[in-house]
Amino acid sequence: MLKQLLFKTDKKCLYKFVYNLGIKGTLSFNRFQKRLKKGTFFPAFHFISVTDDCNLNCQGCWVTGKKKNSRLTAEQVDKIITETKAQGSYFFGILGGEPLLYKPLFNIFKKHSDCYFQLFTNGTLLSPEVAEKLRQCANVSPLISFEGDEEVADVRRGGEHVYQRTQQAIDDATGAGLVTGVAMSVCKSNLDLALSPDFIQSLIKKGVTYLWYYIFRPVGENASATLCLSQDEIQQLRQHMVEARTKYKLVIIDAYWDGEGRGLCPAASGLSHHINASGYVEPCPVIQFATDKVGEKPLAEIYRSSGFLKELKLEIPKKTSGCIIMEDPQWLVDYAEKHGAEDTSGRGNEAERLRAMEQVCSHGSGKPIPEKNWVYRFAKKRAFFGLGAYG
Repeated sequence: MLKQLLFKTDKKCLYKFVYNLGIKGTLSFNRFQKRLKKGTFFPAFHFISVTDDCNLNCQGCWVTGKKKNSRLTAEQVDKIITETKAQGSYFFGILGGEPLLYKPLFNIFKKHSDCYFQLFTNGTLLSPEVAEKLRQCANVSPLISFEGDEEVADVRRGGEHVYQRTQQAIDDATGAGLVTGVAMSVCKSNLDLALSPDFIQSLIKKGVTYLWYYIFRPVGENASATLCLSQDEIQQLRQHMVEARTKYKLVIIDAYWDGEGRGLCPAASGLSHHINASGYVEPCPVIQFATDKVGEKPLAEIYRSSGFLKELKLEIPKKTSGCIIMEDPQWLVDYAEKHGAEDTSGRGNEAERLRAMEQVCSHGSGKPIPEKNWVYRFAKKRAFFGLGAYG
């Protein structure tokens, strides 16, 4: 992995990766920890959904079925980033919809060259031209969703030839010298692929730097709860990641377990929060309730005064170390109603959907499996890396 980074990554991209993400990211996490000790709070980083627009229609996507798509203005995104930098945080996850449909995107990357961005993309729009623009920005790592083989990918993503287009996107990104990641939302239909040594080796051969596993969560209009993993399957995935970290030449990332293998919720820890395309400040992308909106008051004041977010950090750990929307969706509705939180799904029926939803297993169940690789144990405890969270 180090050889790939040093010799195949564009030099400017490598510098931004090491300095903007590695050094400044670690410092921002340390500042986050110091704030917590002082009793003050501001997230270590933000996930920002810049647009609801998308060219696919995926199972379990939180933006599908909206009555009207929203998108943040360039001024709103700029203000979010500027206010976050003022708190000493420089890392942002950029989501959609499909963020490559957001026209001001590259101007934002260029304007905030002192930051590092992780671009969550389905890859179908990541052409050689787009890859070259990202190389010129140098402070962006494309994280390309890979949801299955030729047959499964089209079903999961609601498109045609998605597998082939995703493979080409990976080639275009690595060919441009970008620090490239692949993400998989692991569910019943792609679990075998996720665990396959051949799959991981194929990514290494393509020059992928990191593989990010996260667990499918049933959200959105097409929640598809039947795809959720069982407790045994989640345990199998966790064991696979622990073993994979000792033998494969790429970084394996998750957002669900600490170094001791205990479940964690980044939203409940306050490590990250999500700002959706309508400007609502949500605990994470899949918890679509909020009491505050950007622009109404500064972000620092929102986090200082929001009883909804503050109490959530206290209450969720009492219920689970996993995902509350999976393990107790009815409680989440009661909690949102208690705080007068708005439905931010854009569908107007999130409370009704969650009340009718069956409880499913999340990463909070099962026996803890500690990390075997000391590097990962250290990184998850002390450094910014590894503590990232896709809700």
